[in-house]
Amino acid sequence: MKIFMKIKAHWIAVCVLLAAIFSLPAHAADRAGMVKVAKGQVTIERDGKIQAAAVGSPVEVADRIRTGPDGSVGVTLLDDTLLSAGPNSLFVIEKFAFDNKTQDGRMSVQVRKGTLSVASGRIAKQTPESVDFHTPTSVLGVRGTEFVIEVAGQGDE
Repeated sequence: MKIFMKIKAHWIAVCVLLAAIFSLPAHAADRAGMVKVAKGQVTIERDGKIQAAAVGSPVEVADRIRTGPDGSVGVTLLDDTLLSAGPNSLFVIEKFAFDNKTQDGRMSVQVRKGTLSVASGRIAKQTPESVDFHTPTSVLGVRGTEFVIEVAGQGDE
């Protein structure tokens, strides 16, 4: 009887462990937000692959979001930060982490070209020093709630 109880306990432990592993969403740690608006040519480059960005497309850490000459995109991050890029823009979500329970997190976005309008979310409200935006020539800390970044020139890497 003792052996049966030990085997049963092991199988229960294995089943609980497997259930916990398989219930986690894939790439949950990498998820930063989602595309809410996409007009014209908008692409997301992820892991070297380029895909069209459509409303509802997930946005992950390290994604390169690019708009064409007729493109614009609106992205809502998990902390409710709103990012809106105009035509011929390129930006990269370099870092993003957010705990919905504590409101703690960090964010770093690189604007490589074009324009990006930002309405800051809960991370900037809770800990503004944890949010920054980079351009090829500067680093911007967030102290307000809405601002626009414009990077002139043709460079995009």
